[in-house]
Amino acid sequence: MKDVAKQRTIALLSHGGAGKTTLAEAFLFLTKVSSRLGSVADGTSSLDYEPEEIKRKSSLNSAFHSFPWKKHQITFVDTPGGENFLNDTKTVLYGVDAAVVLVDAVDLVKVSTEKGWAFADALKLPRLLVVSKMDRERADFFKALESVQESFASPKTVPVALPIGAEDSFKGLIDLLPLKAHVYDAAGKSAEAPIPADLAEQAAEWREKLVEAICETDDALLEKFLEGHDIGLEELETALQKAVLEGALAPALPASGLKLVGLSHLLDSIVGRLPSPVERGPIFGMAPDDPDTGHERPPDPAAPFGALVIKSTVDPFAGQLTIFRIFSGTLTPDSGFQNVSRGQKERFGQLLALEGKTQKAVEEAGPGDIVAVSKLKGTFTGDSLADETAPIVFPAARPMEPVVSFAVEAKAKGDEEKVFAAINKMTVEDVTLRLTRNNQTKEMILSGMGQVHIDATLEKIKRKYNVEVILNSPKVAFKETIKAKAKVQGKYKKQTGGKGQYGDAVIELEPLPRGEGFIFEDKIVGGVIPRQYIPAVEKGIVEAMAGGVVSGNPVVDCKVALVFGSYHDVDSSEMAFKIAGSMAFKKAFMECRPTILEPIMLLTVTVPDEFMGDVMGDISSRRGKLLGTESHGKRQVINAHVPQMELLSYSPALTSMTGGRGSFSLEFAHYDEAPSQVRDKVISEFKPQEDKE
Repeated sequence: MKDVAKQRTIALLSHGGAGKTTLAEAFLFLTKVSSRLGSVADGTSSLDYEPEEIKRKSSLNSAFHSFPWKKHQITFVDTPGGENFLNDTKTVLYGVDAAVVLVDAVDLVKVSTEKGWAFADALKLPRLLVVSKMDRERADFFKALESVQESFASPKTVPVALPIGAEDSFKGLIDLLPLKAHVYDAAGKSAEAPIPADLAEQAAEWREKLVEAICETDDALLEKFLEGHDIGLEELETALQKAVLEGALAPALPASGLKLVGLSHLLDSIVGRLPSPVERGPIFGMAPDDPDTGHERPPDPAAPFGALVIKSTVDPFAGQLTIFRIFSGTLTPDSGFQNVSRGQKERFGQLLALEGKTQKAVEEAGPGDIVAVSKLKGTFTGDSLADETAPIVFPAARPMEPVVSFAVEAKAKGDEEKVFAAINKMTVEDVTLRLTRNNQTKEMILSGMGQVHIDATLEKIKRKYNVEVILNSPKVAFKETIKAKAKVQGKYKKQTGGKGQYGDAVIELEPLPRGEGFIFEDKIVGGVIPRQYIPAVEKGIVEAMAGGVVSGNPVVDCKVALVFGSYHDVDSSEMAFKIAGSMAFKKAFMECRPTILEPIMLLTVTVPDEFMGDVMGDISSRRGKLLGTESHGKRQVINAHVPQMELLSYSPALTSMTGGRGSFSLEFAHYDEAPSQVRDKVISEFKPQEDKE
């Protein structure tokens, strides 16, 4: 069994373009796992390998790999930083013990970094900060550090190394605790060098700040520090590691993945300051049959097996690949486990270690490992896996809610089944994709996290399944109702020479309170309409309501009372009374001040304080009714009721207003009467269709 104490399982976090994949490729090259330095720019990365990623020069999916460093094994997840793909990032963080957060030395902290940091906060993940791309023009380590400290109060970010040079002249760093300088060559190897004279005073000053920050996390050290005693390097390192584990401090270092500068010190920090599964401690879960009963599982290879599925991928030829983090126990090929979340047993053949776009068969895996198996029958992202004799359910990410929706249809006639089968397969590997049917508009609706998310999904569907999809704006599901009462007669009489058709129904139509639906009341007395024909009258009315009267949308919230009528002994039939009921309803509807109802959504927007006024003004311009606001630190949560038709393009509008720093969710609230301009537009759009029919 492997030494779990020498395992590190980390995620690389940042906004898109901050250099996560470049840094990861540099790790693989420096540790000789890869014979060449993969590049995102020229499409040779082993981590961004899907055509959609190569085209956009950006990670759209989490990628997994591992490498050795100084007798330790580092397993990492290269997460996507684009706003549209953050759910993938959020989900895989449940399978790591720590995060390495990158902040671009030029672009500083951006929205996705803020959200990734918040995800890590929620999971109490220890963090290490890298000021990346120090070789770029206008790179500024201290400006980046200031940006981080302004954005994140906790953990407190403290530099453990200062850069030597910047931009083209970035060549090394000063390691602050031992106060030694290191210069890197083109191959990424470092050599100790004298501290540059112009940096000596600055280095001493920052070392003093670092020592003070470390001592503030430990009472015994703080006492020694305040009394002016020397504190040993080993004591400081031990206290720093403890502070990182407890979430008090986040060490920061400069680096350049492209020039291989600072990487060996960064790797030393990962193995020396970020926790192993053992240091991270037991994982807590729940009993499958009793959510109130807690369980804990130690990161011990000899303990019962326990794991969490953090990603699924689907290949049209190889089938489904299920990727999971092992928390406890040891897994071997040609075995099985219990899917505790779904209560079923699963068996598999090969056990696979992930190496970017390839997989390698392994003979065993244990705590800290992220591995995969193929062709499981019913296991999906978020499921807990365990030994059937010791079931446990681990905490898993709750999928983020989609924010954009499109009506989808097959481009080629006859491809409908292929298209929707392909989309359904995509929803297995991407839980933020939703495919639903709107029964009223008869449209298939594809929802996702943004335009880029939907576009990339359709490109992948075309490549994998050879079908093309057309996107349209979804129709809004309006409804019709009435605002007054009326009593009318509907008489259907048809004579064709033989047996004729005769049905006569008198109804009273009146509105019901919003949301009450439909009530049919039989008030026939004296047998003026035989009992067998009354259900036919109701059926005719219900069918007329379903097709609408003035706009083609269903009628709701009304009561119909059948009060009188007449029949013919020979010519009356169920069909005649069904038609009579429909005629009576349509005639009455037009006399009852018909109107249009529109769907109203509950919009919840979360924005930084400085954008609150703009967002609230925009909501009002969309006919929204503000319900209230709540303060969450430096962010405001705004709740409002807004008509759905005003929100079809809200996602790009909010991004534009807030520089991408706002987020929102939607859920259906209720139907309300549409204003006259909306009502007239909906009715006028139906008229040409009606005339055509």
